[in-house]
Amino acid sequence: MSDKTKVKLSQAHVRELLRAMIRIRRFEAKCAELYTQEKIRGFLHLYDGEEANAVGVMSALEPQDRVVATYREHGHALARGVSMDSIMAEMYGKATGCSGGRGGSMHLFDADTNFYGGNAIVAGGLPLAAGLALGDRMQGESRVTACFFGEGAAAEGEFHETLNLAALWSLPVLFVCENNRYAMGSALERTQSGGQVSDKAKAYGIKSESVDGMDVVAVERAARCMVSEIRQTSQPQLLECNTYRFRAHSMFDPELYRDKSEVREWRKKGPIVRFQRWLLENGMIHEEEISAIESEVDAEIDAAVQSAEQAPWEPEETLTRHVMADDNPPFPELQPPSEETIEISYRDAMRAAIMDAMLRDERVFLMGEDVGAYGGGFAVSKGLMQEFGEERIRDTPLSESAFTGAGIGAAMTGMKPIIEIMTVNFSLLALDQIMNTAATIRHMSGGQFSAPVVIRMTTGGGRQLAAQHSHSLEGWYAHIPGLRVLAPATLEDARGMLWTALQQSDPVLIFENIMYYNNVGLLAGNAGAVDIDRAIVRRKGSDLTLITYGGSLFKTLEAADELAEQGIKADVIDLRTLRPLDDETIIQSVSQTRRAVIVDEGWRSGSLSAEIAARIMEHCFWRLDAPVGRVCSAEVPIPYAGHLEKAALPQVSQIIAAARAVMGEAP
Repeated sequence: MSDKTKVKLSQAHVRELLRAMIRIRRFEAKCAELYTQEKIRGFLHLYDGEEANAVGVMSALEPQDRVVATYREHGHALARGVSMDSIMAEMYGKATGCSGGRGGSMHLFDADTNFYGGNAIVAGGLPLAAGLALGDRMQGESRVTACFFGEGAAAEGEFHETLNLAALWSLPVLFVCENNRYAMGSALERTQSGGQVSDKAKAYGIKSESVDGMDVVAVERAARCMVSEIRQTSQPQLLECNTYRFRAHSMFDPELYRDKSEVREWRKKGPIVRFQRWLLENGMIHEEEISAIESEVDAEIDAAVQSAEQAPWEPEETLTRHVMADDNPPFPELQPPSEETIEISYRDAMRAAIMDAMLRDERVFLMGEDVGAYGGGFAVSKGLMQEFGEERIRDTPLSESAFTGAGIGAAMTGMKPIIEIMTVNFSLLALDQIMNTAATIRHMSGGQFSAPVVIRMTTGGGRQLAAQHSHSLEGWYAHIPGLRVLAPATLEDARGMLWTALQQSDPVLIFENIMYYNNVGLLAGNAGAVDIDRAIVRRKGSDLTLITYGGSLFKTLEAADELAEQGIKADVIDLRTLRPLDDETIIQSVSQTRRAVIVDEGWRSGSLSAEIAARIMEHCFWRLDAPVGRVCSAEVPIPYAGHLEKAALPQVSQIIAAARAVMGEAP
């Protein structure tokens, strides 16, 4: 056994272990008191009884290692070295908090200690931890990522997806299950089959061990052995700490699901009582030393409370800080297209964009279902595995949540992942990771962390693939702050948007319409990166404005051609970027034409078209000569039969009819 795997029970070390646990326990007790005084609000999940797990595991980690915690993370943060002052201020929601007052009790972040925060979604942190480890492994870093979660997470799909991914890719993660026997109010034996959580890990070929989580020395010993092995082998391991929480699930919890006598019995064998008694019996500490530790800790807590009470609130004027990056590089200047052109398909333009990005930056890699050996569900990545190898063209299991979360984590380490989700319908399986992590982590962490990941997915109908493969949900994602949402329709945008997206410090979603992959046209030989903030007027006109994006662009241009033959000249705006919307281009056009029709392949109710119409009404109401018109998909799941599918999607004839209606002409 190496020195790093041994627990050296020197007087200094055991005193520090005890002090660390007492510090957590007393901090938690003060937080409970402050909660009853309504100085701490929201959910408050206390760690009382589980202190040995955080203290034991953190003792085995090095400063460069990464930590992903759960919503019950005060103990993890304190044991990791996050300052108590900043944690307490965060509990108050103050500007000096470790997350700038934007995270609160469940979302403590600290970049200085590589503490990647608590995650309020059960099992939501596991894919992120896998991604952090993936990024480190791909960059040759000698780090371990420790990921804490409760036993309730073992029933979630993300637990199983992530363990499979970690084992498959040999990711250096120490998964730490704090089995406190109750997932909220349901006992473990009532909610899960299969015995110990550690047994579930073995099903994926992951080495695991179950230890007494009330024994800090046992936890530290096991953690040191596992961390040492992970560093040597880059293989994940799982440590299950059998523990018990002495308090309710949260301060909202009336705790009617277990007897008080059960809690009393567990308190008798709590980690602090047990370790303290052992130290006293073995003469390794004296009562007066324990009293001195308690006094020191109480003084530290009092100072933290006083500091939090006096700390300033974040001004309301800075409400929108840390939603998007302030330091994104300027978009490239548009170059005049060269006279030299090449004939290329939309599919090949996307492939060329990926290849160009990978040649420019070795941090760029592609991951997703069947992107490698198969060549991609729509053949976009065909041949790229042979060109760049399996490490950079990375086939994933069929586990959208895990591999999307892993891509997000890898991006947080400095890698540049391009995640391919086969269809937008499948992206709903990864919505947790996209919305609750990628879009929020910058804000929740007070700007300390970001997730600059690019996620590509196919969208739209027209191929008779029926309802579960054919919807246009990009408007849903355009609703979410913290994301950029792009819809390239032209060859130039298919070729150019990706590189610009990869330079952003924010997550970017790219929606590729399924009907465009086979489109062929001429592309300038010098085609390159493009602006991803601005809409483009694809056709100039003076009578009305047609506003569209993605799958309806060419239908709208065709409708504009037919309208021109009827004497109606239309501006055609290709939004290209759905979040942020280019209000300036829209308003400028509509202010001149005084009429507008929005064409949107999303459903009409709650659609992106409704948002655009509302903005036009807000800015152009007194200039309009007619109500804003809309052409959207029928409010039905996309059907299989070809004639019904066509009837469900916007068509040229409908666009023409809507345009003539706002012009005051009979259809």
